[in-house]
Amino acid sequence: MREKIIVAIDLQEREALNTLLEELRGEAKFVKVGMELFYTFGPEIVIKLKQMNFKVFLDLKVHDIPNTAKKTLKTITKLGADIINVHALGGAKMLQAAVEGIDEAIAEDSNLIRPKLIGVTQLTSTTSESLNKDLGIEINLEQNIIHLAKLCYQNKLDGVVCSAFEVEDIKNATSEDFICITPGIRPKATPNDDQKRVMTPIQALKAGSDFLVIGRPITQATSPKEAYLDIAQEIR
Repeated sequence: MREKIIVAIDLQEREALNTLLEELRGEAKFVKVGMELFYTFGPEIVIKLKQMNFKVFLDLKVHDIPNTAKKTLKTITKLGADIINVHALGGAKMLQAAVEGIDEAIAEDSNLIRPKLIGVTQLTSTTSESLNKDLGIEINLEQNIIHLAKLCYQNKLDGVVCSAFEVEDIKNATSEDFICITPGIRPKATPNDDQKRVMTPIQALKAGSDFLVIGRPITQATSPKEAYLDIAQEIR
């Protein structure tokens, strides 16, 4: 069950990063490298984490014109991450180009692992009001998320990042094997921070989530190792 927990490591201080990694080493199986960590320490952080035997979810939410997305996915595939993602709002051609970028990287180096390619639907900080008012998307949030998930499925992605609240509907609209990675996971008695659509780890797993992304409840705990083990024990 520990492989279902992806620890989101969002740090900018090298000493704090090293301390956290050493504490989680041998316990946590999967970590997430987001934009904050990647842009602070560069591509080498992915290589370092793999050398420490962590599985890596490289969460860069690539969103650009198809040609740029293709070249970017080809490049980051070579880093060896286990999961990488793009933003589904890039549209079908961009999603197809992202798959092609991975294909080209694998064709050039058969020793590379093929990462799972995941689409971001809507951020868990997004509300129906912000979707309608700020983004000018007039359908409701849930409909938009299902639409984007189906778009990813139709264009050969392996799954999506979504709120745990949408997992059942997404799998019904795509496939039971379509991966749902759910951020916005908060153990009981921890604050929601800037997340709007949250569930506890148990609730998310019961809803069908394949992976749980958990950051601050672990990384900002007095003992990140104990916080991680508590969650692992709870879901087991």
